[in-house]
Amino acid sequence: MELKTNKLTKRFGDITAVNSVSLSMTGGVYGLLGENGAGKTTLMRMLCTLMSPTEGSITLEGRDIFKMDSDYRSLLGYLPQDFGFYPEFTVKDYLMYISSVKGLRPAVAAKRVKGLIHATGLSKVAYRKMKKLSGGMKRRAGIAQAMLNDPKILILDEPTAGLDPNERIRFRNLISEISGNRTVLLSTHIVSDVEYIANEILLMKNGSIIQKGSSEALIASMPQRVWKCSVEKSFVPDLAARYRVSNIRSEKNLAEMRVLSAEMPVPGAVETEPVLEDVFLYYFGEKAGDEDALI
Repeated sequence: MELKTNKLTKRFGDITAVNSVSLSMTGGVYGLLGENGAGKTTLMRMLCTLMSPTEGSITLEGRDIFKMDSDYRSLLGYLPQDFGFYPEFTVKDYLMYISSVKGLRPAVAAKRVKGLIHATGLSKVAYRKMKKLSGGMKRRAGIAQAMLNDPKILILDEPTAGLDPNERIRFRNLISEISGNRTVLLSTHIVSDVEYIANEILLMKNGSIIQKGSSEALIASMPQRVWKCSVEKSFVPDLAARYRVSNIRSEKNLAEMRVLSAEMPVPGAVETEPVLEDVFLYYFGEKAGDEDALI
């Protein structure tokens, strides 16, 4: 099942939020990685038919998804960054209500709700009111509601927002388990969310897909090298102004630095293996001395 965008563009007045994006997704987990404001949410809202493109098209197996209407939405599960819920509903009641909205028969809904409450770690709070849940628990409920109709296309916009490290691991494991027979598109600005589970990672910047491929392929494509060096703390501001620095660790009067550079940044620097976080820094980070620096 191929979900395809062709020169997909969305403008808001003079602002181009999504700029001529062409993608083909045929199954597995796709990680949409980029900074906040890169256009990820706008792209996802178009893929969910919540927003029409200014130009371009989206097709599923060659059919325009906007013309497919309910036939397309029956295959879709979506978790937005901010999802609505009735605060007085318990978790179970909320999921049963969403099941009815999605047209699931009561017997099927009851079975799906029970299974998803267990899978998303909500068993202990199944009868707790939604308004009483922590941010992380609400996020789990949001993930569960997106999966109620056993969607073939699952779109998750910043799904780990508010989750603690253990919950993030649980979420990644869950996505890995359910991705076998569906297409999952997961947006995030956190590298670890997609590093180990995405079959393909899409780097999005200023509305465009600037690079894509597996984690290994993206690391191999990075033109700069990664160095570890130990310098006196007084040299840190100068190095940070001249290079992209992914990590600084202080040790007494010295600082251990991880630096991206085509050439050896300081005498004695040792080249080390790059990781996906280095790729993110290369494409999205700025040297500390740059205007509007992000890192």
